[in-house]
Amino acid sequence: METFTQRPHASNIAAASIVYYRSENTVYKRILVAIDGSETSILALDAALQIARDTDAELQPVYIIDAPLMVYDAPGYDPSILRAALTKEGTRVTNEALAKMHLQKTRGVARIAEVDLYGDGIAQRLLVAADELKADLVVMGTHGRRGFQRLLLGSVAERFVRMATCPVLLVPAPHPGAHNAATPAAAESIEHPT
Repeated sequence: METFTQRPHASNIAAASIVYYRSENTVYKRILVAIDGSETSILALDAALQIARDTDAELQPVYIIDAPLMVYDAPGYDPSILRAALTKEGTRVTNEALAKMHLQKTRGVARIAEVDLYGDGIAQRLLVAADELKADLVVMGTHGRRGFQRLLLGSVAERFVRMATCPVLLVPAPHPGAHNAATPAAAESIEHPT
């Protein structure tokens, strides 16, 4: 990964899948990264890890449990089964994030948060998590995996950006047919924007 302290030339921006420019006076102390186990969220975690290393920031990966309301209204359905499965997946994903953080000697604690049954959505819950952390930067993928939510996750990123009170770095989904974007070679394509 190249770190730019001067604005990169347009040709460098066009060649990169993620552009991140950090001026000399940019200081991040706390970075929140949204994770869900998707390839895009793995790329977002890798980008957040790189920025955390570059700026000696604390990193908090957060997994949001989102059990659709309609499931709770299904006759004879026990919502605790879905919640337990989502919690188990969240634990697996956050443990993988913590392992990467440990390998790269990055400070921070992962957390699992849950969407309020009748209130907030994923974007609102991420905003609460960012506010609780007092995040200087939020990193998130543009698409992820959430079952039916997969169709809507781009709009989750869009809603979050509209509500965000701190800078947001959106990491695009890898293009179909591209080499595995979650490899270290892909992490090298990250450059630094404002």
